[in-house]
Amino acid sequence: MAHFATLNSNNEVINVEVVNNAVITDSDGKEQEQLGIDFLEQIHGGGVTYKQTSYNAKFRKNFAQIKGTYDPTKDAFITIKPFNSWVLNDTTCQWEAPKTLPNDGKPYVWDESSTSWVENKPPS
Repeated sequence: MAHFATLNSNNEVINVEVVNNAVITDSDGKEQEQLGIDFLEQIHGGGVTYKQTSYNAKFRKNFAQIKGTYDPTKDAFITIKPFNSWVLNDTTCQWEAPKTLPNDGKPYVWDESSTSWVENKPPS
């Protein structure tokens, strides 16, 4: 199955739809994004933009997330920023914490107020 993100005029993802692979496969057996776009425009009409997204992130960096965005310059989907202090990695188009997650085998969660990783201890 192929997945297509519906984008509004601000390149925000407002929906993700599944399209059967048969719809986007041409007579030579190759997948064509435009065939999926044409199919969705026939169903829903115009006024929005459709971009194919990859569930396993084989292209366009990340799977489209509703309320995330599409960056046409990077040709990438960018998920919702999880915390104000996190920064976008321009290569992966993924959000990264300003501090590295400790690698000591303990479970951690991000604490935005201290902008640090804190050990996630179960309640006693």
